Amino acid sequence: MGAHAMGAFVAHTGTDVYGPGKVIGTDGDWRRVRFVHFVATVAVGDLRTASPQEEGEVREWLREKAVRHGGSW
Repeated sequence: MGAHAMGAFVAHTGTDVYGPGKVIGTDGDWRRVRFVHFVATVAVGDLRTASPQEEGEVREWLREKAVRHGGSW
């Protein structure tokens, strides 16, 4: 299994504009990430593992979205 597999909590290495996120898809060296503010396709090398605080932010954001809108975020 490669770096930042499906379901991994990540953050961008170069900017915090995206906010932390969760990997929702993989394609070779690319990851589809549901960031707090939007979805983006990012090269694996431009991602890092999210800190525990960042992971908590994403988990809380996902929980709120599921409560508000239902479904699996």
